[in-house]
Amino acid sequence: MKRVRFLIRKELQELRRNPRLLPIVIIAPIIQLVLLGYAATTDVREVPIVVADADRSASSRDVIDRFGASGYFRIVDVVSSVNDIDPFLERNLAWMALAIPAGFGREIERGGATTVQVVADGSDGSSTTAALGYAASLVAGYSRDLAVRRRPAGAPMIGDIQAQVRVWFNPQLESRFFMVPGVLALLLMVITAVLASMGIVREKETGTLEQLNVTPLRRWELIVGKLLPYAIIGMVDVLLVVGVAVFWFEVPLRGSLALLYALSLVYLLSTLGIGLFVSTISHTQQQAMLTAVFFFLMPMIYLSGFVFPIENMPAAIRPFTYLIPLRYYLVIVRGIFLKGVGLESLWPQARAMFGWGAAVLVLATWRSRKRVA
Repeated sequence: MKRVRFLIRKELQELRRNPRLLPIVIIAPIIQLVLLGYAATTDVREVPIVVADADRSASSRDVIDRFGASGYFRIVDVVSSVNDIDPFLERNLAWMALAIPAGFGREIERGGATTVQVVADGSDGSSTTAALGYAASLVAGYSRDLAVRRRPAGAPMIGDIQAQVRVWFNPQLESRFFMVPGVLALLLMVITAVLASMGIVREKETGTLEQLNVTPLRRWELIVGKLLPYAIIGMVDVLLVVGVAVFWFEVPLRGSLALLYALSLVYLLSTLGIGLFVSTISHTQQQAMLTAVFFFLMPMIYLSGFVFPIENMPAAIRPFTYLIPLRYYLVIVRGIFLKGVGLESLWPQARAMFGWGAAVLVLATWRSRKRVA
């Protein structure tokens, strides 16, 4: 262990003497978390909507006011004909259009049935689906209020069923509570895997690997000495990012911080193993970085469930997601943050993640040699 300790000290000194590396491993994760924490959101707010009001009655104004006061929509203009809404949608001035027909108020007063039309720009399918749901909910709420006003005083409403909805773990349905812990997993993977992938490759480029070859260092000592400094950096980043998530974004940490820290160490087995494996098949730092990003990190991001739900993936693709360690860590970090669950609930993910990390480390160790090429 004395030789390993000297190698770790050497690696840390090299990192400290690189003036550009410290901002990358310490400051960059915080900046990226802040940016992604605000940008990576599925919430739909203030959707620009144009209204074609051909009725100009008190009832139509009531509907328009409901849309404007909901917080989900921002009325950009009110026109008189549905023919006037095309330029708004074509020029991206509005995402949606609400068309109220002539005679809408008269039919409401008579107690008859009438309709309003909602036109949506379907270019962004997910946002449009959410916005259409908000619009349908507002129209349904207006219809229920009309039914209540028409009902005789004291008379029960036939078939009136009220749903009492209770949302667990995220009562406000804030998307940042779901996305920010995922960004923690993503940043930890990117930083540690890329840095570790360039560790041994840097020795090849500078020629110091030949000097290490003539030392009595064993293979496992060289690997531990190379990877442990990056593991330390990763755990420091975990503390920093968790602090930003809890105190800046106010994401609740309902579970054990010690458990999160311990399972993050298990996760680092996978990310550092990936980096070590990349370093064994690369000859330059640039090649190592590109290989890690394009052949490992990007597919893992897409297949882990961070961007696209695994349940919505084709059946032929879903089995490959079990080979992605990020998939298991996302379940772990979100379970600890939002649900406050313990190891008894996260044991299947922890076991799979440990097995994956141990396998890739063994493979990378087998491929590594105490030689230049």
